Order: sequence, then structure tokens, then C-alpha cells
Amino acid sequence: MASDSVSIFAEGTFEEQILELVTYVARTRPEEERAAFIAPFQESLKTVESDDAKRAALQCVLKEVNGLGDGSEKEVEGFFNLLYAHLFALYPDTKDQLSGLLTSISSTPADRSPIAYRVLSNLFNSLPRSSPLRSVVYTTILNLAVANDDLETLQLSQSEVSKWLSEWDISDDEKAAFLKALVDAFAKAGEPAQSYAYSLLYVQRLPASSDTAKSAAAQLIADALRLPSTFDFDALFKLDAVIAVKTSDPELFSLLQVFLNGGLKEFEAWQAGKEGVLTKYNLDSTSLTRKIRLLTLASLASQHVGQNLAYTTISTALSIPVEETEKWTIDVIRAGLVWGKLSQNTQSLLVTRATPRKFEREEWELLEKRLVAWKEGLRSVLEVVAGAKRAAGVQSA
Repeated sequence: MASDSVSIFAEGTFEEQILELVTYVARTRPEEERAAFIAPFQESLKTVESDDAKRAALQCVLKEVNGLGDGSEKEVEGFFNLLYAHLFALYPDTKDQLSGLLTSISSTPADRSPIAYRVLSNLFNSLPRSSPLRSVVYTTILNLAVANDDLETLQLSQSEVSKWLSEWDISDDEKAAFLKALVDAFAKAGEPAQSYAYSLLYVQRLPASSDTAKSAAAQLIADALRLPSTFDFDALFKLDAVIAVKTSDPELFSLLQVFLNGGLKEFEAWQAGKEGVLTKYNLDSTSLTRKIRLLTLASLASQHVGQNLAYTTISTALSIPVEETEKWTIDVIRAGLVWGKLSQNTQSLLVTRATPRKFEREEWELLEKRLVAWKEGLRSVLEVVAGAKRAAGVQSA
């Protein structure tokens, strides 16, 4: 089927530009119907003078936009750029008019999603940084990416999202809704770690006393416990909504406290008779036991930085046979909780560094002691070097 050759540009009169848009839209119709489709627009554009008449003409075009149209990527991009220009010029508040257009663009087939992303990105970038429409447009981009299973193409970062939220002129509820969209998007895309990261920001935005916050905070705790690579629980205790779970769901909150401060013994004590809590939040006892063992070993290692930690001490703390100690030690090193060197000869782990599970007064005091010891060690080295220099000076004289 032959197609009209149309180039979209921002020159010419309003009437010429609208007619150009109409001609592009007509491409999706059979060739024999195009002239009849365009004729009413040509007639109505002869009398367009006031802004109301221009808005009416633009509305007629918007009603006919269905998807990206029949054109090359360059033509599609040009068409929508020109359409956006008129939309923003005639409608100071374009949210209602933009809604249908965004739906139309996002309904594009997966094989044309790259140009759809570009068209939507052009719109996003053309809006002022503080525009509340930016959240609407990016949510459309997000939903399109999820539908096409290519969320990673957005290369979205938390720092970027935080920056946007600080700029957008939208309410706290709208900011929370945007973050919830991100949480759901990454969860649907099979990226639970990313979903959890945005859940932290989402819960932080919610009023701590609201029912929504209570539910979201409980789910956040469950996600943190469930994720095999999440070991930092201290961040949760900085959220008011999480602290409120102590009242709304004390058993779940007490489990969180075990993973922040306790060890294997405390977890085993908590677990007795708590099958209902584990079932409610879809928590697996075996996975939790593995995680608390790794955290227990990390705490033990943090008390022996710069020292040898005997395998027998580790096996006792973790309630495992001595012959399994190396396996668990390798696992805790792989998890990034402990750094050190294993020695089969001495049956010990030389701990060079360990990640504390929390950083409060006790941890600051321990850090101070280590810094003082390090300072004294350096002083001794400097004294030895100075002595060697004096001796060398005497000999050379």
C-alpha cells in the first residue's frame, strides 16, 4: 500500500501545522478514504482565529491519534513533538488532555517500543523539572517497560528518583504513589532486591500512623528477612512506620530485633510456637536459620578483628559440626560480611575486617579503641625508624 510522504516540522502557520498532523494521522486509513477524512479538517481550519477555535481543532486531532501511527521513527518523533508543542501552548494545565494521549502511545506493540520510549522521553524532558506531569509521564514509561519485560533498559537509579521527587511539585501522597509504582514494577519484573530498596523510600514517605503505613512496614520487614542478600536491618529502625509495628504486630517486630541484635540462640527461642507468623508473612524457617547463622558469625568476627578466630569457637556459636566451619566461613565472606584468611593448619580464621550489624555507642567505642591501638602501633614504627636513622647517622660520621 502506498503511503503519503509527510515531514513533520514546526514551521508554518497554525493551520498548516494542524493540517500536517491530520495528514499524518490519515496514513492509518485506507488510501481511498484519506481525502474524505482530511477534507472536514481543511474546511474547519479556514475559520480558526481564536484560541477556543484552535483548541477545538487540536482536540479533533487528539481524538484521532491511535498508537504511533504509520511512519518512520523520525516521522513518529516529529509528529508527537509538534503535537506536544501545540498541546502545551493551548492548554496551560494539560493533564486531562495528556491522559488519553499517553494511553494511546503506551498501547504500541512491543516491536515498536523503542520509538515509544523515545516519544515519551521527549515529552518527559520537555516538561519543566518541577512539573507535576513528569510523574504521570514517567509512570507511563514505567508501565510500558514492565509490560514489555525490559525494565532494565530504563537504567533507573535511586539517586535519580530521589532527585526527581525533590523537584516535582506534587503532594506527599502522589510521591508515595510513584514510589509504590516502582516497588510493584520491580517486584513484577522479578527483581526483589530493587523492589525492596524502593520499598524503604516508599514506607519513609507514608504517615507512620496510617493503616497503609502499618501494612507496608510489616511487608517491608518480611521482605528484608526473606531476601537472602539483605543483612542490614539497622536501616529499618530509622523508619517511624517500622517502629510502629512494635504495637501492631509485636511478634514480627521481635523477630526483626533478633536479626538486628540477636544470634542463633535468640532466633531458636523466638521460633518456638511461631509457625503462624512465618506462614502469615511467607517466611521460610530454613532460610531464616541460614541468615541468622551468617549474622551470628559476622558478629563474632567483628569482636576478633585482627585476631585468629578458632573453628571450634565458630562451630559452637553456630551449632554446627567443626568440619562444616570452613563452608560457613566461606559463605559469610562471600556475603560481604567478613574479610579474612582461612588456615587449615591452625584451624582458624584470621579476621581482617567485619561488618557490624548496627553502629551505635558500643560500636563507636570499639572503633575508638582500635584507632588508639593503630595510633600507638604507628608511633612505635616511627620510633624504630627514627632510631635506625640516628644509628645510620652515627655510623656514617
